[in-house]
Order: sequence, then structure tokens, then C-alpha cells
Amino acid sequence: MIFISLGKFRKKPTKESVAQGGKLLEHTAKEGAKILGVYWTRGRYDVVLRIEGLDEEAAMKAAARFGDMLSTDTLVAIPREEAIKLLE
Repeated sequence: MIFISLGKFRKKPTKESVAQGGKLLEHTAKEGAKILGVYWTRGRYDVVLRIEGLDEEAAMKAAARFGDMLSTDTLVAIPREEAIKLLE
């Protein structure tokens, strides 16, 4: 399953907090989730994560690791082709 997690920084990021976030990213694979991409964005959200996980629980655990750094909204992502099949 693919998940999109939208995050807002709780505090202004520092070099130390960014390094800590990098270490947290490394640990997510051990919990059944793989980070496919991390993007810093401008606008409503500061960070977008693409996560591949076995299930919703794995994605929630991955997002929860960043709870001290980010407030997040996590969405289930369905590939366009699969979503179109649901319309038939």
C-alpha cells in the first residue's frame, strides 16, 4: 500500500532536528514501512512523505515516529489505474 503523509513543522527546523529526522527515516524500514520520497514544500504543508507499507498500521507507526517534529495528515494513495477500475 502507498500512503502520502503531509506534515507541518512543530518548530523551526535546525541542522540538529534535520539530522534526527534522517535517523528516524532509517528506522521506518524496520517497522514494515519504506520511505519512497521526502519532499520539503512551500504552502500549507512543509513536508510531504511517500510511504510504502504493508498496511495502515505500518504507515501510522512510520508517521508517528515524527510526532515530536511534525503534525501530520496521512492519506491512502490508490494508483490512478486502479481507481479508474473502481468506476467500472
